[in-house]
Amino acid sequence: MKALNDAALHGFGGAAALSGRSPVATMGALRRETLVALRWGAVVGQALALIIVSQVLGFAYPLLACGVVILASVVVNLVVTFAWPLDRRVSDFEAFMQLGFDLWQLAALLWLTGGITNPFSILFLAPVVTASVTLSRWVVFALGTMALGLSFTLVFFHQPLPWSPAGSFDLPLVFRVGIWMAIFVGSIFTSLYAWRTTKESRKMSVALATTEAMLAQEQKLSALGGLAAAAAHELGTPLATIQVVAKEMSREVEPGTALGEDAALILSQAQRCREILEQLAVRGDEGDMMHDVLSPEDLLEEAAEPYIGRDVDIVIRTKGDGPEPSLRRQPELLYALKNYIDNAVDFAKGRVALCAKWDEASLTITIDDDGSGFDAALLGRLGQPYASTRGKGRTAPESEKTGLGLGVFISATLIERTGGIVSYGVSPLGGARITAMWPQDSLRLSDD
Repeated sequence: MKALNDAALHGFGGAAALSGRSPVATMGALRRETLVALRWGAVVGQALALIIVSQVLGFAYPLLACGVVILASVVVNLVVTFAWPLDRRVSDFEAFMQLGFDLWQLAALLWLTGGITNPFSILFLAPVVTASVTLSRWVVFALGTMALGLSFTLVFFHQPLPWSPAGSFDLPLVFRVGIWMAIFVGSIFTSLYAWRTTKESRKMSVALATTEAMLAQEQKLSALGGLAAAAAHELGTPLATIQVVAKEMSREVEPGTALGEDAALILSQAQRCREILEQLAVRGDEGDMMHDVLSPEDLLEEAAEPYIGRDVDIVIRTKGDGPEPSLRRQPELLYALKNYIDNAVDFAKGRVALCAKWDEASLTITIDDDGSGFDAALLGRLGQPYASTRGKGRTAPESEKTGLGLGVFISATLIERTGGIVSYGVSPLGGARITAMWPQDSLRLSDD
């Protein structure tokens, strides 16, 4: 479990570096092309809004000055496009500068067209929310402060809102302050919401990537038996040739000479290599009948074998209605059960009970321990990535009082891939209980 948590920390550290949240990170998660594209969209939207207000609605406003403000965005986009490559990720500082310019450009345009009373003042939220999703906290704080300061200034200082007749519409101060408060609360709420959901998405992505890596490693280990059999088969022919030549050399030289001793040594070592290859071939070729088919008891014994010998009594029981089923060996299933058993052994006081029960419809495996059990506050979150599952284990050092919960997430994900479902609860032994259940069809079971 600790190895899984360490892998998760390294993976999440990489994701944090990409998102600009690592202290040593220099690049953020935004590409320069994205910022440029968003600004082009803002230019088009602002231009259309001004045209509709002046030509369709017939409202008067300083059209030339507004055009100059929009032109400033066009100039910035052209400079960025031709001065730097667009396919690169930008640093937090560059993102802050570009999004900060967008805020000032929007504030200038709103100052010319009614200030905070302009319905488009809600667009102050856009750069702040963008930063909260992709950039580090100091950028979010700086942009949020800038947006609130600019919008608050527009409460008191602005040109008349385009209206007919010109200057005839003026909202009371209390209403304008109310609009600013709405922007203030909206920026905080939407930024926190976007940051939280993005954080969960990043965690899930890293956890799934770690799961894929662990499963790939387990599948490679499972394939070593077949590789050993293939190697034994391929090496058999040249080794037989060496034996024949060594025998001929032994016949041609006198037994007591140095050359005769060397020939005898080559012959004996070649025979030893042949015996080793025969053993490898037998182990790798057990295949479908001996290696790839397990009974429920065999499955639990193999999953528990690495943890036998620790200061915990591991008891295995099997029972069921009808003939004992045969299980197809699946690396992901074994790996998941090993993770759960490792967790149970680590937190148990002295006993872990493994039980497999089956009937005509399903197979159920329970893992019980007599430890401290799961934290009731986290019971509903078990199986989610980076949710601490239990307190301090018996063998855990003081610096590792809680786990990240990634091992439980990986195990649950692997069991779900085999068609099963996992639940967590309280064990009759007083500790934790993990229950995994599969319909027989999902494990491709067959009666003996």
